Amino acid sequence: MTKKNRAFLKWAGGKFTLTEQINQRLPEGRRLIEPFVGAGSVFLNSNFDEYLLNDINPDLIEMYKIVKRKPKQFICDAKYYFQDAFNNEAIYYQLRSEFNNCKDVYKRSLLFLYLNRFGYNGLCRYNKSGGFNVPFGRYKKPYFPEKELLIFSEKSKKATFTCKPYQKLFQYLRDDDVLYCDPPYVALSKSASFTSYASDGFSLDDQANLAKLARESKCSVLVSNHDTILTQELYRDAFCDKIQVSRTISSKSSTRQPVGELFALFDAQLSTRVK
Repeated sequence: MTKKNRAFLKWAGGKFTLTEQINQRLPEGRRLIEPFVGAGSVFLNSNFDEYLLNDINPDLIEMYKIVKRKPKQFICDAKYYFQDAFNNEAIYYQLRSEFNNCKDVYKRSLLFLYLNRFGYNGLCRYNKSGGFNVPFGRYKKPYFPEKELLIFSEKSKKATFTCKPYQKLFQYLRDDDVLYCDPPYVALSKSASFTSYASDGFSLDDQANLAKLARESKCSVLVSNHDTILTQELYRDAFCDKIQVSRTISSKSSTRQPVGELFALFDAQLSTRVK
């Protein structure tokens, strides 16, 4: 079995454990487009000629561009923050404040990696003012992902990174494109949402609009989400199947119960053949 590549970021809701299941469901194509790339596990463990990787989070995308362009310098500079002295709650909050007030893209990228690895549970969360507000993680010795950064940088030679609203990615599709959409998931309960990944959030209207765009796309679109009554209705025109997965966002391992993961494939050509 081929060894899978891990992302260099910790990421709540990351798809590392599901990459095989996702690859089995992705149609063939030349370019994979991810409107919600996140940590990039699908990108790192799939085999397309080209990638268009997008996210609404500018901190994430700017860091990816830097890692692609100058990985060795980034690694050298980022290592500084992984000294034992920085694994300290007071220093963490000091650097979090520095990050929120920083305008320099390169410095923000270094601090973004630090906050990701030293913050709580791989969360990436902003308040309504756009301030990063994830608490200190209290880990014994956070891992510095040098190997993973180099792997990401090497594969990024095939990738273009953009920071646009997800809707824009559907406007200029080529016939040989395939889209994988991993949006912020529909909450399983009112208490299940860990608040906003981006300062403006991802609403139920966005969920419905994404399903509409996928349904009307001239290219194949695979969408993943929680298996709920709402998503079953939103994806009713797609070819759907589900699996059970473990969620690790809960702080208590005893409450981490398996939940249903829904895969919805919108494929106009397949629909035509079936009819």
